[in-house]
Amino acid sequence: MKLTKAQYDEIAQFLGHVQPTRQSLRKLKEKFPSQSQSTLLSIFSQEYQKQIKRTHAKHHTAEAIETYYQRYLNGVMKNAAAPVLLELANEVDFAPSLMARIVLERFLQEKEQTIPSKTFINSMLRDPSQIPDGVLANQVYQCTVNDCCYGPLVDCIKHAIGHEHEVLLREMLLEKNLSFIAEDQLRAKGYDKTPDFILEVPVAVEGHIIHWIESKASFGDESSHQAYLQDQFWSYWNRFGPGLVIYWYGFIEELDCHRERGILLKDCFPTDIVTLRHSMA
Repeated sequence: MKLTKAQYDEIAQFLGHVQPTRQSLRKLKEKFPSQSQSTLLSIFSQEYQKQIKRTHAKHHTAEAIETYYQRYLNGVMKNAAAPVLLELANEVDFAPSLMARIVLERFLQEKEQTIPSKTFINSMLRDPSQIPDGVLANQVYQCTVNDCCYGPLVDCIKHAIGHEHEVLLREMLLEKNLSFIAEDQLRAKGYDKTPDFILEVPVAVEGHIIHWIESKASFGDESSHQAYLQDQFWSYWNRFGPGLVIYWYGFIEELDCHRERGILLKDCFPTDIVTLRHSMA
């Protein structure tokens, strides 16, 4: 689903006035009933991540960390069963999973008298039963399952959705009898930055030659697309020639402005593929 910049800005402006909860997602769907739920969910997640990045530093000052930790201790002392960390995260407008990480790291520093490694903390966030404190383990678990934009559960879901769309794209290529080399095969040959699929025989889509296809199970907004251009797409273009990016959940129409330079955007698998065989016929 393609949106104009004006349509996208309207959605983003609405999201700026609501909290990142499942209830807000329902309100978003009611406000914009003509947009697909998957598109709105992707925009919802991306806009919230932008907000978190803007405010991330203020939540990680020594003063803020100590305040959060003491509030957690006081809260569970009064009622260990209450969702203390979750309510604290909502109060200060911070992602619950990230709040859980701050307090868990502070707890471990106090208990172990050393700074825990990122790997160690990630392991406990994925499996709170490893946390050597039952109350904190429950608090972390509540934050994880109630965070719809961050955390190990969300990361797992995003990874699964991304893989699902790559499999879908592979099946479509096979159905069209297009010969390709997949990303894992390219990496085995020593390539570091590779698109999902390179076509062994180029095709034409809407009059543009395509050598490779990249699958993105997300909405293409301005900031994410610019980052992808810089980190991935232009590198693919330099190595393999012009290509196609599929944003399965849509993109801002105005971003599809590099067709003549060799990067084409679509929100679905193209139906008008012209192969060498067609051209010869």
